[in-house]
Amino acid sequence: MTTAQTAPTPADAEAPGNLAAHLAALAERRGWTDRPAFHQGHRAWTHGEVHDLGSRAAAVFAGLGVRPGDRVLLALPDGIAWVTAFLGAARLGAVAVLVNPELPAAEHGFVAEDTEAVLCVTGPGLEERFSDRACLGADQLVALGAAAEPAAAHPVDAHAPLYVQYTSGTTGRPKGVVHCHADPKTYHDLIGRRLLRITPDDVTLSVSKLYFAYGFGNAFVFPLFSGSSAVLVDRRPAPAAVDELVARHRVTLLYSVPSAYAALVADRGSGHGACFASLRAAVSAGEGMPAGLGRQVTELLGAPVLEQIGSTEAGHAFCANSFEHNHPGTVGRPVPGFEVELRDRAGQPVPDGATGELWVRGPTVTPGYLNRPEETDRALVGGWLATRDRARREPDGSYRHLGRSDDMEMVGGITVSPLEVEAVLRAHPAVREVAVAAVTDGRGFSRLRAFVVPVATPSARLEDDLVGLARERLAAFKVPRSVSFVPSLPRTPTGKLRRHLVRQGAW
Repeated sequence: MTTAQTAPTPADAEAPGNLAAHLAALAERRGWTDRPAFHQGHRAWTHGEVHDLGSRAAAVFAGLGVRPGDRVLLALPDGIAWVTAFLGAARLGAVAVLVNPELPAAEHGFVAEDTEAVLCVTGPGLEERFSDRACLGADQLVALGAAAEPAAAHPVDAHAPLYVQYTSGTTGRPKGVVHCHADPKTYHDLIGRRLLRITPDDVTLSVSKLYFAYGFGNAFVFPLFSGSSAVLVDRRPAPAAVDELVARHRVTLLYSVPSAYAALVADRGSGHGACFASLRAAVSAGEGMPAGLGRQVTELLGAPVLEQIGSTEAGHAFCANSFEHNHPGTVGRPVPGFEVELRDRAGQPVPDGATGELWVRGPTVTPGYLNRPEETDRALVGGWLATRDRARREPDGSYRHLGRSDDMEMVGGITVSPLEVEAVLRAHPAVREVAVAAVTDGRGFSRLRAFVVPVATPSARLEDDLVGLARERLAAFKVPRSVSFVPSLPRTPTGKLRRHLVRQGAW
């Protein structure tokens, strides 16, 4: 069965053409030029300053030989240099390549080679990683931009490539996903404006960073299209830092991932924190929120938690809860303008109430992976994206996320969902986090093992208690044969669990 939502009529219906030029004109037309756009440390930059810096960065890039269509790699932490570099590349008609600056050197080298980047703009200490191509430090960009004349915007079609973002690599080598100049406006029209009701008075804090799809929409796209502002932090903030930033900047919208929300609850305990009084909503994505955590987060923040699901390939969310319709424990209904189907492994639709794989079609789904035609053909069929996410449609039209298709474990010839086992073990008060995987034992047999991050030093009885709890609530073949206590679980920088590493039994 196909589920679709009708897209709203956008407030600014004209095609954006060059994104940077469109945003600068929008700020001027709406009177936002003197309003704050970004806060970093104790400094704020207005919308007018940001677009001026972007136009000067475009002149710097042009002076270094960057031409329309060339790729400019940004290996930068969140900050005004990141914003400036992205707008500069967009204004020039170049294609920004968004890269996590904390990747290993080999992965940086792979992305630079894969995209054939002609220029790399880097954070401190990363210049040597890109010594085989033109390189510019963030401080150099700022200094050169101050002396440059603003550059005119290069005319581009709304569907010209704007940026390349790499998948999180939870199961293998990341793939470059291409998005166009028209996509960010659509993210805002369908999600930021319609579902989250963002206004110029909002202040955003996104724990997820700008170089990820979720953070890019939250902290770059939504503020610049709404006249609001975002707080930028160069590293992922610890719970205490989140408290301080929300209170200092009077943050109204907090975006994070379930593991970070769990840390926030664990750090603060139960009950509403006064420092969160300004919040009107918290948004969660990246992974499904464990049962009960959403309620704890709502109690702590004093604001609703709106879960959603998206992907790098879709650019941002394609299913989301909203203020009008918030069904905790689900990822909400299809975002207006998107169609969602649940299909079986053979690609056939499944009936309501059955579990299937999510297929998505919508206005911002990527045209394909960079330099990966075979993988593009596997993931995109007739305009539909195979997300590899498992879900079930609820009677009210919401979708309940049930993990990834590649998360399933095979034990003794029987397929087991580790999420079901993890939910049972997570209910034990001594468990902070847990991951379950089929691990090969010394005789070559696959056995379920639970990897547990305990709240405190585990007692001698805790393993027996957890196995006993599983026996009480689960079928025998779903009970872990052993429990390993670990200090942390392997996660991607976006907070997603790396199950392929968990299956190795060590990381």
